[in-house]
Amino acid sequence: METFWFLLIAVLWTGYFVLEGFDFGVGILMPFVARGEAQRRTVVRTIGPVWDGNEVWLLVAGGATFAAFPEWYATLFSGFYLPLFLILLALILRGVALEYRNKSDSQKGWDRAFFWGSLGPAVLWGVAFANIAAGVPLDADHEYTGTLFTLLNPFALLGGLATLLLFAQHGAVFLALRTTGELRERARRIARVLGPLTVVAAAAFLVLLGSDKPAYWAITGVAAAALVASLLATVRGRDGWAFTGSALAIAALVAALFTALFPNVMPALDPANSLTITNAASSPYTLTVMTWVAVIFTPVVLVYQGWTYWVFRRRLTGA
Repeated sequence: METFWFLLIAVLWTGYFVLEGFDFGVGILMPFVARGEAQRRTVVRTIGPVWDGNEVWLLVAGGATFAAFPEWYATLFSGFYLPLFLILLALILRGVALEYRNKSDSQKGWDRAFFWGSLGPAVLWGVAFANIAAGVPLDADHEYTGTLFTLLNPFALLGGLATLLLFAQHGAVFLALRTTGELRERARRIARVLGPLTVVAAAAFLVLLGSDKPAYWAITGVAAAALVASLLATVRGRDGWAFTGSALAIAALVAALFTALFPNVMPALDPANSLTITNAASSPYTLTVMTWVAVIFTPVVLVYQGWTYWVFRRRLTGA
């Protein structure tokens, strides 16, 4: 059961980063891709029907972690309190900006909030997961003993840069897929510029993280190949394949992180203090009940969200 829930939480985080990733990318790129209020409104409309549904994956991932691995949840949210609090503030700011920009006489202020509310989480999620995968200082009681500056180490900042570029590139190919005319061409140009930078940053991050597991390196190869394929598809104007490639690259990155983690959930610098799927898990009864709930409701959520994307699949025309 512990392994099943570790895998399910990995799937939930994968869904969140793939779907919310292009939301973040759209917010980050809007000042650079849109010219005038009409185009900015079109950019917002590309994610308008889906962005709040994409955030549900974060809520479910957090709830599943709390219920299945309470020790992991407690250590993570206490040790990473400030970065996670900043992410929460940024998500609130972004959500308010998206809801209120069309109800205000000053769209520029809300557009700046949308930008910063997207940029912050895009960087901080990479910083957080880089620290989780590489290991942090924990004592024998599994309490985090470092500081905020411990988390802001060079490797973690590289992780933040990698996720920033991944999400920005993902957002660029999403905009190219969902728009026409000048917006589409501008988004494609940005994707062509970001593509090589993203390949270098993501590859450097995964190579430096490293692992002795063959599966890790196989997944890393998939991530690199998917990014290259996305770039080639962008150059050829195949927007659907470009988006598929960038989505697969993000999914492979998350899979590589969780592969490097297993069987740990929060590795410590002293391996004796690490949290594992065994010592961090809930009781077998709790995991069994949660499994039945997940089996019943997860397909319902997937079908509903898939239907939403199908309904709003048409391209938008920007002025």
